Amino acid sequence: MQSAYRSPHTNTRMAMGGGSHLQGHRAPRLFGRERPVHAALGGREAADIILWRRPRASASILGAATAAWALFEVAEYHFLTLACYAAMIAMLTFFIWTNASAFMNLPVPRIPETILSERTAKQVILGLHRRLTWFVHRLYAIACGEDVKKFIMTVVSLYIASVVATCFSSLTLLYLVVVCTMTVPALYERYEHEVDHLVATGARDVRTHFAKMDSGVLRKIPRGKGATTANNTVHGWHRSHVN
Repeated sequence: MQSAYRSPHTNTRMAMGGGSHLQGHRAPRLFGRERPVHAALGGREAADIILWRRPRASASILGAATAAWALFEVAEYHFLTLACYAAMIAMLTFFIWTNASAFMNLPVPRIPETILSERTAKQVILGLHRRLTWFVHRLYAIACGEDVKKFIMTVVSLYIASVVATCFSSLTLLYLVVVCTMTVPALYERYEHEVDHLVATGARDVRTHFAKMDSGVLRKIPRGKGATTANNTVHGWHRSHVN
């Protein structure tokens, strides 16, 4: 009876390609990652919020971003005006609460001494600095010509980003980034196998076209010695920081 019984989780894994006899038919994961989506996003509270495993926090962030975008872009409020209104309302609330606490036996409102700890602020700043440094080194290596295909794709991507930036304001772009962050990873986690299959098919077609262009055009472009030096510098910096 034990061998005939299968738990629902076992049946789900086998249906989605988790069985050993189906591993060969599974499409490679997006960006070549080996970890699940939750672990790839850090596996902490931020990953839980992005993947909607804490629905209240996720909905609050998305709702606050939507409200801010509506106030500043749709209603065309100025940030300083809205900040002054918020400060006046907060001061009026505290004034009434403090004076009424003696008559209604209410506790006097207190402001926390430390809203954001120094340790958390340092971790955030160091994390941003590390990612920015890696990004700059990576752009430097690509610009030096370590890979002509990457150079062309990077230039095209930057040009597309600049065109998109001219169509939207900075606040709208920031709002779109927040919306995509709060929706795309969760949808991808839900439909991971279907998306991986489509991306693998598209990547195979793109590699075929690039192979034709590489053999006909890109291999004839001369490359300087600085490309190898830049490549070694970037990989050495990345290994030292990862270790």
